Amino acid sequence: MQALMQTIGLQLSTADRILLKELDWQIQAGECWCVIGRNGAGKSTLLRTLAGQRPVDKFDGGQILVQGKNIVAWSLSDLAKERAFLPQGRVDAFGYRAIETVLSARHPFHDTHYWESQTDIDIAMAALHELDVADLAQRDVRSLSGGERQRVAIAALLAQDAQLMLLDEPANALDLAHQVSVMQLFSRLCREFGKAVVMVSHDLNLAHRIATHALLMMGDGSWLAGPIEQVMTADQLSLCLGHPIERFEHGDQTIFLPKNSHDHN
Repeated sequence: MQALMQTIGLQLSTADRILLKELDWQIQAGECWCVIGRNGAGKSTLLRTLAGQRPVDKFDGGQILVQGKNIVAWSLSDLAKERAFLPQGRVDAFGYRAIETVLSARHPFHDTHYWESQTDIDIAMAALHELDVADLAQRDVRSLSGGERQRVAIAALLAQDAQLMLLDEPANALDLAHQVSVMQLFSRLCREFGKAVVMVSHDLNLAHRIATHALLMMGDGSWLAGPIEQVMTADQLSLCLGHPIERFEHGDQTIFLPKNSHDHN
């Protein structure tokens, strides 16, 4: 089966250090990947690079393939039909309504028409309903709370209807109930509709609950990738995050907790 996305010998660097060395990685339909690492490990840089928003430059190396084709060979409009990207944080400079924000994600599909069709409007409203913000459709996005704005952004991601979704801390700014419901939504999209998700998350418990696979970025260029039960062990997470982590089983849930500092002195 051809991977939705594949990296071959990918190396990511900043001017003064290597973030990733020789990343050979495949993302298949139906998989939900969580990217884990401490601050500054390069998680957001990796996501921007996978999205095609950061070119593999002179400091880097390797290839990124989308549906078997080098990412640099895709046109922007065709690439937008294959992958969607939710960056971390955003600034709304203009007073667009929430529905207009979501409809903008339908632009790649406007091959033969300029204005949105009724189908586009129906898809956008369905996405707003899915994220529990349909009642905010006519609101100026600048008037929304951080959590409401984040759910509108995720609704736009859904409306784009790409098979591969790249998400930088999608649960950020959401209250607990919406954190859980949004994560469960991504899990269901992978399980039932063959979507694939790659998300950065600092919540180990929420990530473990919905992810099928994990990529650990160790901070020195090394990495570990595979199914969560093989990768998200206490020892490997402790090494990745630079702090001792304990793993507990509670009923049918797995819980990760940081050890208190006095427990490992």
